Amino acid sequence: MASASAIDDYVSRLGRSLRGPSRLRRDLVAEARDGLDDAAEAHVEQGVGRAEAECKAVAEFGPMTEIARAYQEELAAHQGRRMAATLFVTVPLMTLVWSFIWVVFPEDPVTVMAVKPIWFTPLARFLDFFQFGMGVLGALALVAFGRGRRRLGRPEVLVRALGILVWIQVPAIALSSLALSVGAGHALHNFTTYVPGMAASVLSYLVAGWLLCGATRCLIASRFVTAPAPAAYGRRVLG
Repeated sequence: MASASAIDDYVSRLGRSLRGPSRLRRDLVAEARDGLDDAAEAHVEQGVGRAEAECKAVAEFGPMTEIARAYQEELAAHQGRRMAATLFVTVPLMTLVWSFIWVVFPEDPVTVMAVKPIWFTPLARFLDFFQFGMGVLGALALVAFGRGRRRLGRPEVLVRALGILVWIQVPAIALSSLALSVGAGHALHNFTTYVPGMAASVLSYLVAGWLLCGATRCLIASRFVTAPAPAAYGRRVLG
């Protein structure tokens, strides 16, 4: 079996070292291959043998760690932008959905107020503001990854922070919602047969899973940004 060429080996190792959105990862690896192929062809046209031309192209392209770092930084920023957009859309949306559910849920207000513990209303309000705040955070992060991208010296830090915050947010909201359900007690005895409420519950579980999945991907993508990227190459790739 013939051994892989220098370009094939370089591109293969580069692809294996990257973590992040699959489509962008494929595009970046394809970009690297195209650049290496063009450089190798230029050397061949100057009379250099194909094998030597590929080795020269690889050497000129840059060390694997530096190139992988530049690409990984872009992958992490893209993953963070996805997470920010998801927060910006889903968190306020779910807050509105549940606000509507509680407004139309067919329960006697007198009965509801009678069984509520003293901490119920403050916790409910805190939960609303907390969710709204996460939506605002998503909007700010979206701006940072968009127009403010060039000012982010280390975008992976913000990506990692988003991942950690979402892993705090989702369990905190789940526990708070559970506490509110327990606190409401008998007031929610008909909720399991209330179709809109059950549909909202299922949607909430799906959104929570989606958020946690995105947060995990943020943590993975940002974790693999390790070595400093060369300034000139970073400007070419990210600009």
